[in-house]
Amino acid sequence: MRNFLFVAIVAAALAGCSTTPTTEAPVEDHGTAGATAPGTGAETGGARGGGVNGSALGAGAGGDELRNPNSILSKRSVYFDFDSFVVKDEYRPLVEAHARYLQSHRNARMTVQGNTDERGSREYNIALGQKRADAVKRMMTLLGAQDSQIETTSFGEERPKNPGHDESAWAENRRDDIVYAGE
Repeated sequence: MRNFLFVAIVAAALAGCSTTPTTEAPVEDHGTAGATAPGTGAETGGARGGGVNGSALGAGAGGDELRNPNSILSKRSVYFDFDSFVVKDEYRPLVEAHARYLQSHRNARMTVQGNTDERGSREYNIALGQKRADAVKRMMTLLGAQDSQIETTSFGEERPKNPGHDESAWAENRRDDIVYAGE
């Protein structure tokens, strides 16, 4: 009987320590007609606006910053070269802007979602997507964002932005998407 009680207590403790799975919001491209191709630094990726950590951003300047299409914060995708997880120089201002936003909004939370093109094995692409997400997170934390504000995940090749099978499609799919909590 004691062993059964001990096992039940341990199981209850472990269940209490587990995390509740969250449903990831799909990444949506809300680009305007004037949006440019990946690699130019002017694309608009990912979803915009919404609350940060459950707060209503629309009421304050923070929401306006994230929703304003003229703000760099409305740009949410960082693109990578083939088989690379090095953040290109042209995306540093974007990453820096999001890091500054997190630094000045300590309750803000985001997920950096790593993505790859379809080439490579599933396992390799999951690992590469994770390295891409971690590279952006590392850069943001070095620029003043708190580690606890940024989660990373990898979708590998599972969430292509462009379903094509050529270099222009692959270039769009080699990316990180920045998604703020509550979007």
